[in-house]
Amino acid sequence: MSDKRSAIIIGAGIVGLATARALALRGYQVTVFERNERAVGASIRNFGMIWPIGQATGPMYERAMLSRSIWKTICTEANIWHNEVGSLHLAYHDDELQVIQEYVEANHTFRDCAILTPAQALEKSPAVNQSGLKGALWSGEEMIIESREAVGQVAQYLADKFGVEFHWNTAISEIEHPKVTAGNQSWQADEIFVCSGADFETLYPELFSQTAITKCKLQMMRLVSQPDEWRIGPSLCGGLSMIHYPGFQVAQSLPALRKRYEEQYPTQLKWGIHVMVSQNHTGELTIGDSHEYGLVFDPFDKAFINTMITDYLKTFASFKDWQLLQSWHGILPRMTNGATEFITEAEPGVTIINGLGGNGMTLSLGLCEQFIAGREA
Repeated sequence: MSDKRSAIIIGAGIVGLATARALALRGYQVTVFERNERAVGASIRNFGMIWPIGQATGPMYERAMLSRSIWKTICTEANIWHNEVGSLHLAYHDDELQVIQEYVEANHTFRDCAILTPAQALEKSPAVNQSGLKGALWSGEEMIIESREAVGQVAQYLADKFGVEFHWNTAISEIEHPKVTAGNQSWQADEIFVCSGADFETLYPELFSQTAITKCKLQMMRLVSQPDEWRIGPSLCGGLSMIHYPGFQVAQSLPALRKRYEEQYPTQLKWGIHVMVSQNHTGELTIGDSHEYGLVFDPFDKAFINTMITDYLKTFASFKDWQLLQSWHGILPRMTNGATEFITEAEPGVTIINGLGGNGMTLSLGLCEQFIAGREA
């Protein structure tokens, strides 16, 4: 018998792994249950971007930077590929450049950001479309991982370093604290954490239906490895990303830019399209994305959405090879009341952590570190 406090975590996606790490660091004996043989949900169906620039100045930006530092530590210790490439938001119109200028004026004293001339932007990335370029926002804080590999590698790291025990292909069908049950097997722990959206919905359906939460479907694509080991450098974004992320709300000119986009890109905004590209260690380019909201979705991806994404991408990026390698969609939880996450006690001893929207890779490690540390204080 162990004198250690014990915890069971349901879900081996990034939120579950972040919770496991924070507890294991504090001496818990942690056991993770995952209904699939590996994480296959939203945690691996993304850009692999750790994206502080998207977060508003203040607590959320600080959380993103904490998360980034934890990612950096894990990747370094576990020899997980990561690339601190930063990001470029590219401006081809005066109103986009105005937003960038206001962003830099408001943030340059405490963020690694600067406004670049067209020539300076091209020095950062050979993939920038030069035609009509007026300038760019440089941020040095963004980092890329290959989430398809990294999420599984983080699980192995937690097992090796902290003795976290993983039960794969084990769907928990019932919770009755301190016990969880899967089929005819059961396990017990002092505390239970439900970190998977699917398990939140099935284990606590009444609570789920009462919560201000919905789901979001994102369509994404991946292009082939670029020839001759050609690299794009920073992740690249168009102007539509500036009206998508809260981090840009500091710019007073943003509403005017949004109004222009509503007139010029009504269909893109209807489908929640803003366009970004990142590059993994093999040279492949991940591009996207769109946002559809609801509790259930058409399982078939829409070709016209992918076409709109690609067409807009070509306004600010130029690649050596545009050949499509894969297309897919991910589904993630999203709060409808403006909250940045959902953490609640479903019953004594059982905590649900969910609802990070599209910010799981950027915020989960920081959020769970802050939450678990706050309980210990």
